[in-house]
Amino acid sequence: MLWDRHTRGLDPTLYDGFPDGFFDRSDPTPDPDFYSWPRLVTHIDDDAIAAVGELYDELGLDGEVLDLMSSWVSHFRQPPRRLTVLGMNARELDANQQAAERVLQDLNADPRLPFADASFDGAVCCVSVDYLVHPVEVFIEVARVVRPGGPLVCTFSNRCFPTKAIRGWLATSDDEHCAVVSEYFRRAGGWDKATVERRTKPDHRGDPLYAVWATRTTSAQLA
Repeated sequence: MLWDRHTRGLDPTLYDGFPDGFFDRSDPTPDPDFYSWPRLVTHIDDDAIAAVGELYDELGLDGEVLDLMSSWVSHFRQPPRRLTVLGMNARELDANQQAAERVLQDLNADPRLPFADASFDGAVCCVSVDYLVHPVEVFIEVARVVRPGGPLVCTFSNRCFPTKAIRGWLATSDDEHCAVVSEYFRRAGGWDKATVERRTKPDHRGDPLYAVWATRTTSAQLA
């Protein structure tokens, strides 16, 4: 049976206010089938990739870092001391030369992360947040495994696999995407107020790159 928030003791009202069908997809078949063959390509252009790496540098992402919904590249200019990549295609993850540890998992089937509390100094999710059907639960879990003061950084563009992106993402604008991801942080709890930035210039003719990130609240704030 697929993961069900109602049977896992989580608040079933986590998504109150989102329109009906917001988290549905036109292709509801199991994601591992869709991602069963490796796609050793990049999904944003070189300028957008550079913007991702620049942001990671600015935020000082180092130490032990978790890359969610990862692939064969993680876009760090300099790899963290220990990078754990979590994704759905073993060949893609095996090809990721920056990774120290690789974990196969479908977060849409089960958003619970197989890591102990406070295992990481930070986490990233690059061009993948639009595919999450249980995003608030994932953000709750990331808050659990990231140490206080560490960030979760979500970057995305206007490109996606439309059959696997949630309907709400396809029906909203770039600015609304940023608001939606910020709302995931707010509803998850355990995060400071999210920061939203467009990381490529407004007149950039290639893929736009947007970023929404927040810092794990400190122990004092949680008390």
